[in-house]
Amino acid sequence: MKKYGRVYNFSAGPSVLPLEVLEKVQKDLLNYEESGQSVMEMSHRSKDYQKIIDDAEANLRELMGIPDNYKVMFLQGGGHLQFAMVPLNLLRNSKKADYVVTGTWAKKACKEAGKFGDIRVIASSEEDKFTWVPKIKKEDIRPDADYAYIVTNNTIYGTKFNYIPETGDIPLVADMSSNILSEEIDVTKFGMIWAGAQKNVGPAGATIVIMREDLIGFAEANAPTYLDYKIHADNGSMYNTPPCFSIYVAGEVFKYLKSIGGIKEMEKRNYEKANMLYDYLDSSKLYKAPVAKEDRSIMNVVFMTGDADLDKKFIAEAKEAGLINLAGHRSIGGMRASIYNAMPKEGVEALIEFMKKFESENC
Repeated sequence: MKKYGRVYNFSAGPSVLPLEVLEKVQKDLLNYEESGQSVMEMSHRSKDYQKIIDDAEANLRELMGIPDNYKVMFLQGGGHLQFAMVPLNLLRNSKKADYVVTGTWAKKACKEAGKFGDIRVIASSEEDKFTWVPKIKKEDIRPDADYAYIVTNNTIYGTKFNYIPETGDIPLVADMSSNILSEEIDVTKFGMIWAGAQKNVGPAGATIVIMREDLIGFAEANAPTYLDYKIHADNGSMYNTPPCFSIYVAGEVFKYLKSIGGIKEMEKRNYEKANMLYDYLDSSKLYKAPVAKEDRSIMNVVFMTGDADLDKKFIAEAKEAGLINLAGHRSIGGMRASIYNAMPKEGVEALIEFMKKFESENC
């Protein structure tokens, strides 16, 4: 990781990418696969680019075990657009949906959906500053709800769903922006999964949507054309010019993941990194990790000293030591180490060594 004078980047997003992928992108930048052009210059209607997006989809399907009756789309607009697209397309019968609010992004998604139907919060941990994840069961969801909605990993607060809620025949929609590809999941438990690319997949600009085919085609007649999933599914993510370069880099990340043994191997590495950091935090006299142990994220580790000035000193000295972007989200302060797939074990080891040194000097 220290190759090329690089730092250890703990940013919550856009975030660190595998060095092997960056080197491949650098090699291809001026002349992709002897095409004589960069992917950034390439027509999205060309055979060269069609192969890039086809390979990206095929490799993602293989990595996640996505069944044939699910469509894979590469879209634009990020999470905020999905907050509106989901209800516009899935509020198709009762116009009811039930949301589990476990953080800022779930709260924003719920508020946006409220513009389009009868949206209910069935569980929330907001009164405890989102430091835990509620346990919900099928009976908590309205039997006529068109869908139920969760955020599987909460980037700001450092929590994750350690289970998949049972929703019966009601489609479960999941925002997996900050933990997609980090551990194995059963895609068939979900009606729809979506994820912004800029945390575990690639640079900002692309959003992945994985959607069961029987849920597609129910957007309101007056819905904006671009916000109808069917348009994108029918056109192979090529209804308009896609985020070509972001999809290309995502495809290289998928190839990289396959080369190391797939998501099973990535999950093993992620738990090893997270457990190292949490074990140290639990033994520390200076730092506190506020999240309930059973709900701790393996992607975003939140901690603090309890002294805002000391937290600022920590962040400043860490930056000088080559450990950057460790400030907690502005809404809660403290520190946050985002240790996504591409963060090497050596980066976490370096962080722990710095934390030990800082503790010995300030405790």
